[in-house]
Amino acid sequence: MKHDPKPTPGIPQWVKIFVMIVLVLVLLLLILHLTGNGFGNHMGMSIRASGGV
Repeated sequence: MKHDPKPTPGIPQWVKIFVMIVLVLVLLLLILHLTGNGFGNHMGMSIRASGGV
């Protein structure tokens, strides 16, 4: 009679959740960048509008 050990679990649940959160954040940043609302574009505009450089 063979005794099969329990199969080792796959990826831990916390890793899956962490990866999902990172993917959502990357997707949000990508959307913000593509729509022109991200990565500090508004800061450059305020400097120019105030008579700065």
